[in-house]
Amino acid sequence: MNGGPSGFNNAPVTRSFVVASALFTIFFGIQGRSIKLGLSYQDVIVKLRIWKLVTSVFAFSSTPELMFGLFLLYYFRVFERQIGSNKYSVFILFSIITSLLFEVLAISLLKDPAANLVTSGPYGLLFASFVPFFFDIPVSTQFRVFGVRFSDKSFIYLAGLQLLLSSWRRSILPGICGILAGSLYRLNVFGIRKAKFPEFVSSFFLRFSLPSAGNPPAAPTRDVRGNMPSFVGRQVERSHPPVPTATEPPEDSIATLVSMGFDRNSARQALVHAGNDVNIATNILLESQSH
Repeated sequence: MNGGPSGFNNAPVTRSFVVASALFTIFFGIQGRSIKLGLSYQDVIVKLRIWKLVTSVFAFSSTPELMFGLFLLYYFRVFERQIGSNKYSVFILFSIITSLLFEVLAISLLKDPAANLVTSGPYGLLFASFVPFFFDIPVSTQFRVFGVRFSDKSFIYLAGLQLLLSSWRRSILPGICGILAGSLYRLNVFGIRKAKFPEFVSSFFLRFSLPSAGNPPAAPTRDVRGNMPSFVGRQVERSHPPVPTATEPPEDSIATLVSMGFDRNSARQALVHAGNDVNIATNILLESQSH
């Protein structure tokens, strides 16, 4: 299990969100206002401080929360690579708005004017992401420590548990709201999983984000629910005539595409048609999914 190649290749929306979250946290931390960013009944219901709803989406209230939160945001970039930036933008917006609605509802029901009931930070998005992580990311390795069985997914769960309990009740409440939001997205309420933003959204984030060095772009385009459709191979042949190649695609090239979520057979066919060029193969797979 991994999030694919390191860095933010083909994850411009995630990169922008990580940068925004870090900047908001540092800005309010320098001013000593981080602890005051949490949502309370007095702020949200009585005084209608809408700006707090916005800042609470990005800024964490402490450095440990920031570290664990950014680590999880960085890992969950795998979902942007799987469903594409435009659909992932919808997932982010849906998770944030839905979890905020649940939080405001909880605050209005508890009616505690003396405390910040909800800590700040993108808890809605983070814990909504644990829903597809649980159902759709397979376990690749398992091991035992003192007789207790763990998997490579255990480290992500432990980081999430640490974040969930970081501020006790103040962090558990938004965590639960995020899980509810992620569950509604998975249930495809209002057909939300089919919705996506126009292409200019991902283009905007590509221009807005800082360039990332290192690995060549490679974006998986299958749905998080499973492997790529069987018609991909036929689409590849129609869209891109074969490029003669005398060698079988290298295993490391196939593994690169598979690690990003592509089906192995589709990845191999694309490499054959691309003359074993990973970049061209990625574009072939992307184009085949758009038909």
